[in-house]
Amino acid sequence: MNRTLPSALGLAVAMFALLGAKAAAESKPNVLFIALDDLNDWIGCMGGHPQTVTPNLDRLASEGVLFTNAHCPAPACNPSRISIFSGRSPHTTGIYTNAQKLRDVLPDVTLLPKHFSNHGYWSGGSGKMLHYIIDPVSWDDYFPAKSTDMPIPETKYPDERPLSLPVGGPWQYVETDWGPLDVSDEAFGGDYTVSEWVGDKLSRKSEKPFFLACGIYRPHEPWFVPAKYFEKFPLESIQLPPGYKEGDLDDVSEEAKKLAKNRYFPHILEHDQWKQGVQSYLASIHFADAMLGRVLDALENGPNKDNTIVVLWSDHGWHLGEKEHWQKYTAWRACTRVPLMVKVPAGVSEALPDGTPAGASCDAPVSLVGLYPTLTELCGLPEGDKVDGRSVVPLLKEPSTTLDPVALTFLHDGGSVGVSGSEWRYIRYSGGAEELYHTPEDPYEWNNLASDPEHQDQLERLRAFIPDSFTERAVVKVKDLPALEWKACTEADKLPASKPDGGKMRLAFVNRRDATVKLHWVNPEGVPVEMGEIGAGKHREIEGRPGTTWAVSKKDGGFLGYFEVLDRAAKGVIR
Repeated sequence: MNRTLPSALGLAVAMFALLGAKAAAESKPNVLFIALDDLNDWIGCMGGHPQTVTPNLDRLASEGVLFTNAHCPAPACNPSRISIFSGRSPHTTGIYTNAQKLRDVLPDVTLLPKHFSNHGYWSGGSGKMLHYIIDPVSWDDYFPAKSTDMPIPETKYPDERPLSLPVGGPWQYVETDWGPLDVSDEAFGGDYTVSEWVGDKLSRKSEKPFFLACGIYRPHEPWFVPAKYFEKFPLESIQLPPGYKEGDLDDVSEEAKKLAKNRYFPHILEHDQWKQGVQSYLASIHFADAMLGRVLDALENGPNKDNTIVVLWSDHGWHLGEKEHWQKYTAWRACTRVPLMVKVPAGVSEALPDGTPAGASCDAPVSLVGLYPTLTELCGLPEGDKVDGRSVVPLLKEPSTTLDPVALTFLHDGGSVGVSGSEWRYIRYSGGAEELYHTPEDPYEWNNLASDPEHQDQLERLRAFIPDSFTERAVVKVKDLPALEWKACTEADKLPASKPDGGKMRLAFVNRRDATVKLHWVNPEGVPVEMGEIGAGKHREIEGRPGTTWAVSKKDGGFLGYFEVLDRAAKGVIR
C-alpha cells in the first residue's frame, strides 16, 4: 500500500492552509493605538479651554470621527486602562482603584495586544499604556524593554524640587509641581523618546500586520516640559477654567463635597499658583500634541498610511479647580468625559469598507470599554472572551445615530456611578446621594436637579441603568503595596516625631528578620508607644495616617529603625 500520497496530500493541505492564513493576516489592517494621560476636553476641537493649542489633535479629528460624548470606565488610570485593554467593565472585574494589580485580580485575562498577536499580528508598544507596568506577556516588543516592566522612558526633571508648588504635607502627591525646563525636546526624553520609537516602527513595512501602541505621558503630572511650549501661554494672559464657579458645591451632598474637597486646590490657592497650574497644564497639552504630531507625520510619510486604523483616547479627564477639586477621581463630567478619535482608511476593513467620514462628529454617549470589540470587529478578529463593551462600529458608519442610551463610569468605592446620556447626566453615590444635570443647558454641571419634582422622570429613567450588582473590590495583596523607606536608627531620642496630616489608610509591616520584633508608634511628642509584636516572617496590618512615624525594636529592647508614612497605603519591610 502506498502511504506517500496521503502524506503528501496532507502536507500540501497544511501548507495551503498556512499560506491562506498568512495571506489573510497580511490583508488585515494595522492598528495605531494612541493614549494621552489625564487629558480632559481642553483641546481645540472639543472647546474645553479657549487658549489651548492642539493642531495635531485637531488634525486627527478632522480626518476621522470625533466622539464628543465619550466617557472613561473609571476616573483613575489603572481601572480605566485595564477596562480598555480587557474590554471588561470595573463593576465586573472588581478593579476600581490605582492600587489594585492587574494579574492578581485577572491572572488569565487576554489583553488587546495579546489577542491581536494570537491572531497573526505583531504587537508592540512604547510609553504608558497600562498603569506603570508593561505586562510583558501581552507584547511581542516594547520600549523601554519588556524586562523592566516599567513603560516610561527616562525623562528630564528639575535638579531641585519642588520647583513651583511647595509641599503642603505628607498628604501631597510628590509629582504635583510644574514649570518650564530649559532643555530641547530630545534632551527632555520621555514622550519624545516614545514618539521616536513609534515613529521608527511606522516608517517601516512590517511582515505582519501590526498592533502598535503609543503612550504619551503628558499631560500627566508633573507638568514640566521644555520652555518653548510655555511661550504661547504668557502668565498674565491665562484664563482660569471656564467650568469653575464659586459656590458650585452648595447644591450637592456631604458625600459629594467630601470627594470634591481634597486639599490640593486650597493649597494651590494659598500659594497663588492657580494660574501657573493652568498655564503648565496647557503647556503640557501643547507638548503632548507636538509629540502626537511626530507620530502622525511618521505614519503619513511612511508605507503604512493607507492601511492603518488610528484610535486616540485619554484614560480620564482632570479638574483644575472645577467643583473646588484638583486631580481626578470624581464622577463629574470634567473628569469622565475624554477625547476619543477614530480614523479608518477606506478599503481596509470589511466592517467599514468606505472608512470613516472625514471630520465627522458623533454626540452619542460611548464608553471606552467598547474599544476592544470595536477594534476586533474592524480587523475581522474574534471578539474575545467575557467582553462587556459594545463595538462603536455602527457609529463610525452613521455618526449621527445612537448606539447605547448611556455610558457608565465607576468610582473607587465599587458602588458609586456616573451615568452619561445624550442630554442628561446622573450620579449615584454608594451612600445614596444623587445628582442630575441637563448637559445642553448646564455643561459644567452647576445646577443639581435631582430634587426638582419636574425632572423625576429623568431621574427614574437613569437610575434604571445602574447595574444590579457590583463585583466586590479586590483587596491589594501586601506584596503589591508600595514600600516605605527603611531608615536605620538605634537611639530612641533620634526617632522623628509623628505629624499626622490626612485620613486613615492601610499600612502593613512585614518582618523579614529571623526573630520577633516590636512595633512602636512615635507620638507627636517624639515618644515611642509600643503597639505590639510581629513574629519572625510574619506581618501585621494597621490603620495609619500620612505623616506618622513607626519604629521597630528588638523584642528584648534596642531600636532597629523606623518608617515615615507618606500619602498612600503602603508596606514597611523590616530587615
